[in-house]
Amino acid sequence: MALYAQQQIVSTLSILDLIAMKRAGEKISCLTAYDASFSQLIDLAGVDVMLVGDSLGMVIQGKQTTVPVSIADMVYHTQCVVTARKRAFVIADLPFLSYATAEMALNNAAKLMQSGGAQMVKLEGAHIKIIELLVGFAVPVCAHLGLLPQSINQLGRYKVQGKTFHDAEKIAEDAKKIEQAGASLLILECVPAELAEKISKSLTIPVIGIGAGVACDGQVLVLYDMLGISLGKRPRFSQDFMQIADNIPDAIQQYHQAVKQGSFPTVQQSY
Repeated sequence: MALYAQQQIVSTLSILDLIAMKRAGEKISCLTAYDASFSQLIDLAGVDVMLVGDSLGMVIQGKQTTVPVSIADMVYHTQCVVTARKRAFVIADLPFLSYATAEMALNNAAKLMQSGGAQMVKLEGAHIKIIELLVGFAVPVCAHLGLLPQSINQLGRYKVQGKTFHDAEKIAEDAKKIEQAGASLLILECVPAELAEKISKSLTIPVIGIGAGVACDGQVLVLYDMLGISLGKRPRFSQDFMQIADNIPDAIQQYHQAVKQGSFPTVQQSY
């Protein structure tokens, strides 16, 4: 009886819970995760969302960009994360060119959800028709605007997006189109805080920021950046929480609380 009661207490969050958090004004905490051990630690800290990001290509595989990551890589790491989590909502990235056509998008979303166990898939850019297609087949979609890491070879370098009036208006318009297409979540990366705040207030779906100011409905960081162990230079918008923690579980808890309290990111970590 006690075991049954305990199982009832720990239930997996759904997209409805995240929407309810936005409506209540409660910040949503999110971290990337790639394996079972960190999945367990993140889950125990109470973090709301785990994103199995194609950033694993850089922080796990040591590649220069996310472009080489395959759908098989994403399915494997999603399986690892889902195996250990109990509460957190799990999103998995559709990697580079894995949603270039309707057939590819459906097949690869199915792999991430059926084999990987993801509750939602994420894709970069305002691919409205693809979003509509996936949603029409009951695939929850998280969109991603602003800096799009999969487009790095086209962009030339990682840089803030939406700085001009025209570019900001385009991102804001795309955000509305994405919501109308049926996306349930939006990640905004490396955009001015003022623009992110405007978009967050204009949409009914939760907006998760990374380098997008404190006014978003939630925040996400790459786990390894947050622990100060990523290869290369840590992004300006990130923070090494190990500097104020006693150990890794404490650092994750410190991050979670900072997001919930609205003390992260600071002005210095925003654009």
